Order: sequence, then structure tokens, then C-alpha cells
Amino acid sequence: MDPYHVLIYLSLLVILSYSFDIIVKKFKIPAVLLLLVTGMALRYINDYYALPIPNLKSLLPILGIVGLLLIVLEGALDLKLSRDKLPVIRQSLGAALAILLVSSLLIAVIIRLITEAPFQSCLTNAIPLGVISSAITIPSVAHLLPEKREFLIYESTFSDILGIMFFNFVTLNQEFRFASVLGFGADLLLVLIISVISCGVLLFLIDKIKAHIKFFLIIAVLMLAYALGKIFHLSTLLLVLIFGLVINNTEIFVRGRLKRLVTHANIQNELHALKMITAESAFLIRTFFFVLFGFSMNLGHLTDVSILFTGFLIVDAILLARFVHLKFIAKTSLVPELFVAPRGLITILLFYSIPEQFIIPQVSEGILLVVVILTGLLMMFGLLLTKEPVAMEEVEDFTERHKPGPIL
Repeated sequence: MDPYHVLIYLSLLVILSYSFDIIVKKFKIPAVLLLLVTGMALRYINDYYALPIPNLKSLLPILGIVGLLLIVLEGALDLKLSRDKLPVIRQSLGAALAILLVSSLLIAVIIRLITEAPFQSCLTNAIPLGVISSAITIPSVAHLLPEKREFLIYESTFSDILGIMFFNFVTLNQEFRFASVLGFGADLLLVLIISVISCGVLLFLIDKIKAHIKFFLIIAVLMLAYALGKIFHLSTLLLVLIFGLVINNTEIFVRGRLKRLVTHANIQNELHALKMITAESAFLIRTFFFVLFGFSMNLGHLTDVSILFTGFLIVDAILLARFVHLKFIAKTSLVPELFVAPRGLITILLFYSIPEQFIIPQVSEGILLVVVILTGLLMMFGLLLTKEPVAMEEVEDFTERHKPGPIL
């Protein structure tokens, strides 16, 4: 294909994605759904004219990993820590953990009843569907009141991290014994130690490097650390979250002798540029990832009754787990929290990471697509029910940091 034609198509996709973000602010339709529909429409046109289909699916995991890191970093860079935030952090962490475990188990039972596959395989396939997508949640809640917004951002980010840790634990342990839990705890402690050391080094680099081009170096170091950690089956996504929280809250973490090594004022001066670069990069990756995912789907899945039925059952299980926790345990409001549980980038990424021995043929990409679409529509419904808009000045200030428009 002519490279100029490719350049035109890519540019049009970015422009279209930017316009979708404007639609999100006005009509509360998740931009990700619009990107998926765009990808599916392009696939329909491609099939209608019998054009050759390029093998682009291999790009999905790469785009997904990069997008996940940028999205978690973007979310962390917007979170301020203080004593009065501890309750919402505890509440969101508890919600993320409890809902992830319960919804994954419920979905695993559904898969077990339908396929009669071994339970470990069912649970491995269920975990990706039990994880909330921060890639979709973060930009979609920009207009909410601060306490609702912070809860949902924290919950979705914790869900991403805990989901990856849970997925690794289930796939790496054939039997669940005390030794497995002990090893998991040791790995988590190791990740925390690596995170503390890495954050110190990265803060020092940001403070001391005077060249204008340094932020992609920082992002590259984070990606390198994440990839190396994944090779050794460590949950190094936690490193990205901790780095974002530390750099956005240096007044809390940089104290005593550390002040001699890192200048708080210098870090704060660089913070805005890092936020903008991260947000715009995440916007770009998200655009291509979801369009490509929509393009790679078989549209016949959306008319398959068995796939639709299974997808609806899974979404029902997700809603049940959220309702019970939010209503009876967290005792918080249900609108829009009950409905803001979209599945997206992290779900797709984990789904494609399922080891071959745990793959269940009946749990197809079609079910994945149906769940992503249904949870996106439910989130849109919940946001439309919300009657507590905040001032537009605050919305614009928040969303500007999440895109050249706003954002697993």
C-alpha cells in the first residue's frame, strides 16, 4: 500500500478519535465503544470489497502492554495523597479486591457449567473478564464529583494491578498451597523493594538531567523494568503506579536526607510536561489499539445466540458482585458506581496472555467482544443517570490532563 495512503488513514483515525472525545464530554458515550465500532465498520467495508486482510492481530499485545503502562501512569500522575484520602484509598482497594475475586469466581462457575472444563482453566479464562479497565474508566468519570471520581479511578487502577497479580498466581501454580501463597507474598515484597529503588533513581534522573528530551527516556526505563519483571513473573505494574504516585506527591516522599539528592521544586516544574506527554501518548496508543481490536473481530460473533447468552450471563455476574459489595459491604451510593465497571484494554491483554494449556475453545473472542460492548453501554447508562455534575472549569482542567482530548 502507498505509504502516503497509510499516513492519510492513520491521521484520519487520530482526528476521528479526538472528535469522539468531544462527543464523550457532551453525550457520555465511551470513546472506546466508538473506536470499536469504527474498527468493526472498517472490517465490514474490507470484507464487502473482498480486500486482503493484513495480519495486524500480532500488534495487539504490544500496543496493549504499552497502552496499559501509559494509562496506569497517567492515572497515578493525577492522584494526590493526603491523610484525608486514606479512607477512599482503603475503600477503593477493598472494593477492587473483593469484586475482582467474587466476579472472577462467579464467571468461572458460569464457564464451568457451560464447558465442563477443569476449574483452574475456567478461573484463568474468567479473571480477564473480572478486571475493570482503567483505560476506559479514567476519562469517562472526569465530570463526576471529586469523591466519586477518585474512588472510581483508584478502584479501576487497583483492579488492573490486582487482576494481573491474580492472573499470574493462578497460571503459575498448578496447586494452591500455603507455599504458593508464601511465594506470592515474597514476589510482592521483592516488587515493592524494586519499586522503591527504581523510583529513587528515576526521580534523581528527572531532577538532574537538563536536556529537553528526557521524558521518553523515563517511560522507556519504566517499560524496560515492567518487561523484565514480567519475564520473571513479577507484578511490576505496581512499579508504574508507585512511581506516578511518588512523583506527584514528592512533598510526602522526599524528606530528610533525600532532599539533598532531589529538589522538590525541580520535580514539580517537570511534572506538567510529563503529564502531558503521558496523556497524549496514551491517547494515541488507545486509539490504534481499540480500532485494531474492532477490525480484528469476526462480526458474525454478534449474531451468535450462544455467545450473546454467555456474554449476558457474565455481565449479570459482574453486576451482582458489584451490587452486593457496594450496597451491603461498602454501603456507598450505587449511581453511577454500580455501572462504571467497563472491560477493555487489560481484559483483552490478559485474554491473549492465557497459556495454551488453559485455553477453552468455547470461551472465544466473541464473548470477549460482547462483554466489552455490554459493560461499556452499562457505564454510559450509569453516567447518564448521574445528577451531580461539577463545574465545567473543573472538568476541563481534569480532562486536559488526560488527552489531547481526555482517557486499560
